[in-house]
Amino acid sequence: MKDIMKSYKRKSSHSTEREFGGTLGATCIPVLLPLTVLYLLSVCRSPAASVLQWPPPLPPIAQLWDPLAAVLIAGWITLQSFLYLLPVGKVSEGLVLRDRSRLKYPINGFHALSITVVLLSICLYLGMPLGYLFELVLPLAVCAIAVSYLLSMYLYIRSFWAPQHALALGGNTGNPLYDFFMGRELNPRIGDFDLKYFCELRPGLIGWVVINLGMLMKEVELRGSPSLAMLLVNGFQLLYVTDALWNEEAVLTTMDIVHDGFGFMLAFGDLAWVPFTYGLQAMFLVVHPQSLSNLEAAGIVVLNGIGYYIFRKSNSQKNQFRRDPTHKSVSHLETIATATGKRLLVSGWWGFVRHPNYLGDLLMALAWSLPCGLSHILPYFYVTYFTVLLIHREARDEKQCKAKYGLAWDTYCSRVPYRIIPYIY
Repeated sequence: MKDIMKSYKRKSSHSTEREFGGTLGATCIPVLLPLTVLYLLSVCRSPAASVLQWPPPLPPIAQLWDPLAAVLIAGWITLQSFLYLLPVGKVSEGLVLRDRSRLKYPINGFHALSITVVLLSICLYLGMPLGYLFELVLPLAVCAIAVSYLLSMYLYIRSFWAPQHALALGGNTGNPLYDFFMGRELNPRIGDFDLKYFCELRPGLIGWVVINLGMLMKEVELRGSPSLAMLLVNGFQLLYVTDALWNEEAVLTTMDIVHDGFGFMLAFGDLAWVPFTYGLQAMFLVVHPQSLSNLEAAGIVVLNGIGYYIFRKSNSQKNQFRRDPTHKSVSHLETIATATGKRLLVSGWWGFVRHPNYLGDLLMALAWSLPCGLSHILPYFYVTYFTVLLIHREARDEKQCKAKYGLAWDTYCSRVPYRIIPYIY
């Protein structure tokens, strides 16, 4: 009986460990990040494009709202929700949850992207002014931020009706501000509609591609044709989004899906941060056109290709090993046994550095920024931010792996000393 009571207390107690600066960070970040998005968009559209200019080029309040933007955001989320529910593609199971169940997920993100591209092509054929997205970008960002707040409040309130085993370990501290930020419920669903999984790869990620296309069309309006720099940025980032949706099943094993609750952190990141800051380069090029020589363009293409190759090959190797370690493509790799019964890869890409996929990510991020030239730091915001993000994420991952695998993780770290960049970090 004592063992049963101890088990019950462990399951019903609040988690005490806090990340992202604890309560202070959870209070400040939901205020500072939306302001950062609006500031970056405003600076990007200004002639100086200087992040240090004073006073900052903030637009009048009246320019932050447009009813058309609200209609477009609502219509966009409705469209992507409809595409999510289409009975196309396969259905995959996620990892085993604490109650030993496994949720099912539709793997049809690539279908959603393909249908969206067809619809955009029809819009262009009919002469719809997609370039007007440049004028609407600030109101669109305001509406996306508002949606992320409303969704986060809904998620926090509904989490109090969720069973204890459905709560995220890191977002159940009992502090309302922190739990609102981190997310209390791990996999909130309306019926079979998984809210976190939907937001992770659908409206924001595909929306990023649409906004980029709008910037390209605006450049065509202004100059008659898209620049080589604009084509490279659009092409590279379209490849990245296409790859993510083609390999959508891999997201089921990521930290976002497996570990983090669905709260403001992920909702805002998915719906506002990704589409409106990851594509700053395209917006920058509308106001600050750049010319590239064929040699410069070729070098940037090679850099992006190397980054993509490392990113895709390392991720594919990890995902194949997790699903079937006896598969011929990974069965020859050296591994380390752990007390959990799982084995850690210590050769192949994962014997090169501990996070080779992050290395590929960073190389691609640099390639996305280089078409914007070297005269401004603003187009390099993404690669700077992403470096900080990946270092922080790597630290979170290291901590979890140390707790999970113990001595086996120490052995792995001694065998693979570099975290992301060989011989540097």
